[in-house]
Amino acid sequence: MTKLSVNINKVATIRNARGGNTPNVTKVALDCEAFGADGITVHPRPDERHIRRADVYDIRPLLKTEFNIEGYPTPEFIELILQVKPNQVTLVPDDPSQITSNAGWDTKKNQKFLSEVLDEFTHAGIRTSLFVEPDAEMVEYAAKAGADRVELYTEPYATLYVKSPEAAIAPFLEAAKVARGLGLGLNAGHDLSLVNLNYLYKNIPWIDEVSIGHALISDALYMGLERTIQEYKNCLH
Repeated sequence: MTKLSVNINKVATIRNARGGNTPNVTKVALDCEAFGADGITVHPRPDERHIRRADVYDIRPLLKTEFNIEGYPTPEFIELILQVKPNQVTLVPDDPSQITSNAGWDTKKNQKFLSEVLDEFTHAGIRTSLFVEPDAEMVEYAAKAGADRVELYTEPYATLYVKSPEAAIAPFLEAAKVARGLGLGLNAGHDLSLVNLNYLYKNIPWIDEVSIGHALISDALYMGLERTIQEYKNCLH
């Protein structure tokens, strides 16, 4: 069964627009759990423009499901992860100025760097995942670097899906097969929605986890958070 991890960054963005604590990010995380989410994802960036370090510390002891923290492995991020010890850390190659993650790691070029960071997290008992594009070589070098999983960057899939679902899924299916053959766990995320999620799942049913934030929170404005989470989970059957 593919698990649904809800990325709550957008909730923090709304809160930060006005200051204060409305909406309450911690309460939303716990409500997502209560409504059926299998995990919570956050991506604290250095400028704290959405999720803040304080949010990470507040949420961690309260969650009963999986906690996944995404980010670029700066010394500060590594320190945060080792202190909080989430269930999973997903490393992304983000520049601090980026609005959102828009590319996967070059795992071949960065193998030494990634190996050192992954080793530190592995020794701390934290499952590791690398954000990669659907490229067999990048998946292979993620395995060589010591990652437990890869997360396929699905924005290209979502963009092409509206024109040709078959063409959109093809490179992701091949990359997923490579990951499975190497014994890597498989995650997916970015621009997944109620429009394209079920097709991804039907073609790659061995995906361990999808992380969805922007589309899910946007849909919740119309349908409500509880119903929206159930609709997304229905896409994973």
